[in-house]
Amino acid sequence: MKQVLRYLNSKGFTLIEMTIVLVIVALLIGGMLVPLSAQTDQRNYNETRHQLNEIREALFGFAVANGRLPRPATSVTDGLENPNSCGNEEACNGFIPWNTLGIKRTDAWNKMIRYSVTPGYANTTFSLTTHGNKKIQTRDALGAATYLVGSASPCSSSPCTPAVVFSFGKNNWGITPEGSAIVDDSTSNADEDSNAAGINMFFARDPSNATHNGGEFDDLVIWISPYVLFNRMIVARRLP
Repeated sequence: MKQVLRYLNSKGFTLIEMTIVLVIVALLIGGMLVPLSAQTDQRNYNETRHQLNEIREALFGFAVANGRLPRPATSVTDGLENPNSCGNEEACNGFIPWNTLGIKRTDAWNKMIRYSVTPGYANTTFSLTTHGNKKIQTRDALGAATYLVGSASPCSSSPCTPAVVFSFGKNNWGITPEGSAIVDDSTSNADEDSNAAGINMFFARDPSNATHNGGEFDDLVIWISPYVLFNRMIVARRLP
């Protein structure tokens, strides 16, 4: 900037002319920074989406090898699968067992990847009649909550997913690899709050701001189709 000022002064620019030039330069620099930030956000989003898909494949591989899905990690710092069976639904909610699966434990924003699995799929070998108990909702064009997976009926009559894997995205919620909780800075992100507290019900939808029903949202959520899982197990001759 000092070099610019010297150049302008040497050319005999008036103070007003120099001010105008500096304003134009500032606007040009600002215009370049916004697209760069947007590109970074998109890259992180794509990277995390790809990572979640790899985790899903790792879960399929674990199931083929062991006849069941893994339980969550032992703790935020211990990435081995919890050796103890899930005594209840809450015990089968936690972090992806990264050491057991041989995958990365954090998303592109350095937040721990979350994992919720049906006890019946994780505590013992499952069969073609084992029911998942995780439901996924989204928002329709009018903002009403609708089901992507499952329904208002029990999972025994409307197939639910065996497991859900998700990232809290760039903003709000999350846990660092050191175990520190990331503050939720919003009071208008109801669907993100539901995911943070979720055990059997989760939201998956496109990113949006606070004007949408359910509030701002940037979580990335994937799940396992029971029928795709069954197919992988049948092909590998682990089922029926």
